[in-house]
Parts: sequence; structure tokens; C-alpha cells
Amino acid sequence: MYLIRRTYKTKPYEAVNAAKLIKEQADLYTSEGHRTECRVYYNSGTTPGEPNRVYLEWTAEIFDSPSRKDNVIPKEIMDAGAKYRPLLDIDNGPSNWIEFFQIL
Repeated sequence: MYLIRRTYKTKPYEAVNAAKLIKEQADLYTSEGHRTECRVYYNSGTTPGEPNRVYLEWTAEIFDSPSRKDNVIPKEIMDAGAKYRPLLDIDNGPSNWIEFFQIL
């Protein structure tokens, strides 16, 4: 089994707002059967750690390419993603990245 974590770098003071919108999209992915239940957490700079970050995690039994031929992502999921993109910090390196971990 794998743990998948996507990290988003937000503009200052936008982590909580982005986290709410990312959770909205993640819940749609889950309800449509594309992902297991997701966890979203964030740091807006008031706690130790990297500030202005939102983290999205879920588990998967296998890796599937999101661009595989039979994968259809509903428009409402894509529209939900468009809501938080303006809150991401795109001016200072990548605004998001993904990591894969193998679970013991």
C-alpha cells in the first residue's frame, strides 16, 4: 500500500482558505470513487514548520496514471481545483508537488 502526499505552497495568509477548497475537491474525488478518504492539513505560519503550506494525503493499493485512457474525471472536480489555484504561490518555484511513500 502507498501513502500519497501532495503539498501546495500558498500565498501568504491563504493556507486556510486554500485548505478548505482543496478539501472540497478531495471529497469530490472520494465520492466519485477516484480516491480513498483524504486528509487535508495546513500551516498558516502560526505553528512550527514550513509556513503557507497545505498537505493532502490519501492511500492507494496501486499507482494509476491519472491520464490513463479509461479514467474520466468529472467536470465538477476540475472546476473545484480551479477555485484554489489563484491562492497558490506560483512566483517562487513550484506551487505544488507530489510524493509517494510505501507503507509497512
